Amino acid sequence: MTVGRLWQLVRYIGIPVMLGLCFLCALLGVVAMALTPSGLNPAEAIVLRGYLIRNDTTLNTPKSSTAAALQPFEIESTDTATSIGIKLVTQGFIDNGTLFSRYMQYEGLDTQLREGTFYISPAMTIPQMATELTNPLPITVRIVVIEGWRMEQIAEAIDAQPLLNFTGNDFLALVQTGTPLPTDFQQRHGIPSGASLEGFLFPATYDVAVGGSAFEFRDQLLAAFDANYSTAMQRDATGQGYTTFEIVTLASIVEREAVIPAERPNIASVYLNRLNIGQLLQADPTTQYGIGNTRDGSWWPVLTLQDYQLNHPYNTYVVDGLPPGPIANAGVSSMRAVIYPAETPYFFFRAACDGSGLHQFSVTYEEHLSKGC
Repeated sequence: MTVGRLWQLVRYIGIPVMLGLCFLCALLGVVAMALTPSGLNPAEAIVLRGYLIRNDTTLNTPKSSTAAALQPFEIESTDTATSIGIKLVTQGFIDNGTLFSRYMQYEGLDTQLREGTFYISPAMTIPQMATELTNPLPITVRIVVIEGWRMEQIAEAIDAQPLLNFTGNDFLALVQTGTPLPTDFQQRHGIPSGASLEGFLFPATYDVAVGGSAFEFRDQLLAAFDANYSTAMQRDATGQGYTTFEIVTLASIVEREAVIPAERPNIASVYLNRLNIGQLLQADPTTQYGIGNTRDGSWWPVLTLQDYQLNHPYNTYVVDGLPPGPIANAGVSSMRAVIYPAETPYFFFRAACDGSGLHQFSVTYEEHLSKGC
């Protein structure tokens, strides 16, 4: 083959092939860079990817095949993906700490770890744990505060959530009688010195951070009260000569008495009519509150004839006027019923005999007695 012929072959075949190969290499490089997780070079990514593929079954199979309760897991500021993998093995969550750390590295999650308490389970796969341990949002549990509950019942709901970082007693220590209250909230609503926050722990559904404090939960409840007890309600109550504390106290009684929501304004009118003429309130729930959970395992015990004679501040069969403070935490409907009651001539009511939850209202005591079952 002549030199000229060889040059023609190189020119027309070799050079295009070489250029094609260069283009293919460049294209593969671009693809490799695009598919390479952030922070890794293509060679590292290939090695890690191969390792994860070989261990795919272990990666995606939880250590426990049965449902397991969430458990707290602490990440400290000095922890790395490697040290966390070791701790996960030591604490029984996984069997392969290296697989965890390499998964975190490949996915770029090793830079997203942060200090805190997280809740995971051996029933989770490594990718699921990685998601939880890099979750930027606080893990929460739901607490439902029911209308008409007293503060001790809220404490029981707290204790029913073992993931929380505080107990029912921690909460009670911040809201019960004699505890220093948030000054601005106390002044805004005219809560007397030495009073508890009973009545101001607004009933609602709350998502509570498991790592939060009793202070934060208390403030959630108080913020909800402020959001629901409007400026207009406060103004209208003041215009009728009642303080917020008095409104909340009477609303708590209405809340405990009312079974059918539509009756709240009528029940409120009965108590307001009694207050206006100096008649005893004679409200069973206040007497129940004074007795508390001391007899039959209920915070709202069944009353006996002797209970009506008890000499304690919350027995409104003996003590004139309102009790010393709220007896429960009322919803906004009961507060509105007290501020905007029905205009009625009623001074008495009793439960209807049909078990419907309705009440029969009367003007006179004689009429009231005649409606007995």
